[in-house]
Amino acid sequence: REAERANQYEEFKDRVGEIVNGTVKRVEYGNTIVDLGRGEGIMRRDQSIPREVFNIGDRIRTYIYDVRPEAKGPQIMLSRAHPGFMAKLFAQEVPEVYDGVIEIRAAARDAGSRAKMAVLSNDSSIDPVGACVGMRGSRVQAVVAELQGEKIDIIQWNPDEPTFIVNALAPAEVSKVVLDEEADRVEVVVPDEQLSLAIGRRGQNVRLASQLTGWQIDIITESQDSERRQREFSERTLLFQEALDVDEVIAQLLVTEGFATVEDLAFVENYEVAEIEGFDEDTAEELQARARDYLEKQSAILDAKRVALGVLDEVMAVPGVTLPIAVALGEGGVKTVEDLADLATDEIRGGYEMKNGERTKVAGVLESFNLAQEDAELLILQARVAAGWIDASELPQPPEPEYEEGGEYAEGDFDPEAVFEAAPEGDAEAEVTAEDAEVEDDLAPTPDA
Repeated sequence: REAERANQYEEFKDRVGEIVNGTVKRVEYGNTIVDLGRGEGIMRRDQSIPREVFNIGDRIRTYIYDVRPEAKGPQIMLSRAHPGFMAKLFAQEVPEVYDGVIEIRAAARDAGSRAKMAVLSNDSSIDPVGACVGMRGSRVQAVVAELQGEKIDIIQWNPDEPTFIVNALAPAEVSKVVLDEEADRVEVVVPDEQLSLAIGRRGQNVRLASQLTGWQIDIITESQDSERRQREFSERTLLFQEALDVDEVIAQLLVTEGFATVEDLAFVENYEVAEIEGFDEDTAEELQARARDYLEKQSAILDAKRVALGVLDEVMAVPGVTLPIAVALGEGGVKTVEDLADLATDEIRGGYEMKNGERTKVAGVLESFNLAQEDAELLILQARVAAGWIDASELPQPPEPEYEEGGEYAEGDFDPEAVFEAAPEGDAEAEVTAEDAEVEDDLAPTPDA
């Protein structure tokens, strides 16, 4: 028996990523047990296509997404909802995909309803989208029939991230894309009348586009973008007026030239300020001197507040802690290096917890700083080093850039199968908000400028 189980495991572990045919043996609590000939596979309820019902003895095509060694024998995990199932169906229907002329670079599914698939042709003479659709839709319709009428959007994959994101949001039109690479977020601006199409029914279109591209996508309308830009222009103008004690026209000129904060102005090269129309070197020096004076006063105020809150000096010595961060920590009750070292990333960035069966938002002490997950983790680790809990050698090291001969960056090898290695645990989050994405600085002055 042990040898038989070992043989079964060896046979099926190398078939992960393949489509197999089998017969429904029984259905238990929504899970379908499939006879594969030399073994049994299980298709859990969440891996089946919704509203799809199988009876004992039915022939069934499924996708092996995992094989797990168990004491009772290997557990062969099957799926019809996995993106890899759709990709393999296209490989069977489209010879160019099977031969590797066309690559399926990414896929995302809302099983039984809608899917998106990104394709790339290695032969410039072949249209990858047209080849997958087939004459009068013959090829794609064969896949749609197997997937119980699932609507499939086939798009052109592009190495340029903004272009790929625009393609992924089809059929919606996109006006502008702004990437925030540190946070893996992208803000997409669409015409007002395209908002509902871009989001899709119950957020389906933007959710699938987010899964397909790997970016968290925030969608706003052109009117929302314009209103926000004008609001930020006014706020920045007022900031420079108060900080530098200058009139509105000068403040608007600084904002128009791309200065967003007093720090930007204080530490930029003098000539960059002097080159502004109507300014000279003396004006630039005076403005920068006022900016530095303002920052010194603000630092003194913040430091006094930090001391009043009881935040110890050792906290300031932790790499990554600035005065505004120290004040925010103090307001959150984090006053020592040990307090900071004892935090979890969710306590810093904010998160969600279940209370009485409901998902409740929990604020983080540094949530307003929009720290990336990696930055929050590094801040905690730095505090643990300072507290003596861990050694500095345990800190993550920045990756070394790889070079090919000739000094060019080596492009990472891409494994198409890696896209489909594991079944999706849940939908990728794709928020629709105007608050968190990066804002472009090419703001235009108000009519008063």
